[in-house]
Amino acid sequence: MKEAETESSRPANYTQATTGPERDMNLSNKEGKVTMRTAPRIVLVVLFALLALDPAPAAAQQAPPTTATQPLSLSSVLNTHLSVCEFEVVATAQAMPEDKYSFAPANGNFKGVRTFAQQVKHLATVNNRLAEGLMGEAPPTAPDEGITSNGPDAIQTKDQIMQYLKESFAHMHKAIGTINADNGLTPLKDSPAPFLRTRASLAMFVCTHAMDHYGQMVEYMRMNGLTPPMSAPSPSSNPPSNPPQKPGGN
Repeated sequence: MKEAETESSRPANYTQATTGPERDMNLSNKEGKVTMRTAPRIVLVVLFALLALDPAPAAAQQAPPTTATQPLSLSSVLNTHLSVCEFEVVATAQAMPEDKYSFAPANGNFKGVRTFAQQVKHLATVNNRLAEGLMGEAPPTAPDEGITSNGPDAIQTKDQIMQYLKESFAHMHKAIGTINADNGLTPLKDSPAPFLRTRASLAMFVCTHAMDHYGQMVEYMRMNGLTPPMSAPSPSSNPPSNPPQKPGGN
């Protein structure tokens, strides 16, 4: 894959925001100059600041503080956000009974959607493919392990799927650990997803993708009369209103 972006590699909703690479990446004024060499560092500093200031969800407070004690860096902040996603996804996959892993919605427009097991396996498969992209590892060539697949057919039982899921997050944590201010915005020569051209974008997208499928996993649980773990300790968001009292009543 060429490093230069082509029209065919862009998402359908992509729009060209720049008017000229030299003018946009070589801005100058009386106070100073931003060049193509310094611009990536400035963007990473801004990204790091935004992620560091972002308050973590309440559920993250329950997660093991595996990255909280590390010195602050771009990779440690990204790994902390991944830990939040991991905690919620793994807890939900664990809470679903094994006899419900084959469940897929049938009422409504759900023809051909993934089962709960396939949701989890696909999520884990994408984790692995993106981690390989970050680390320069060669991806497997088997059709059932492609980035859009539902994961290896040989992985069937809940125990096998849970192990596959946990190992995929460990793989991604290791991969994110290789990101730093020098390589975070360097274009990748062979990205596993054409619209994700840098290490920073791959690391951020893995959480976006995981939470997309986490939301579907939560709905599958509720369709089976189960309360997702992240909702179990919380009070109702819509408590019943107090019934109107009769005139003159206590």
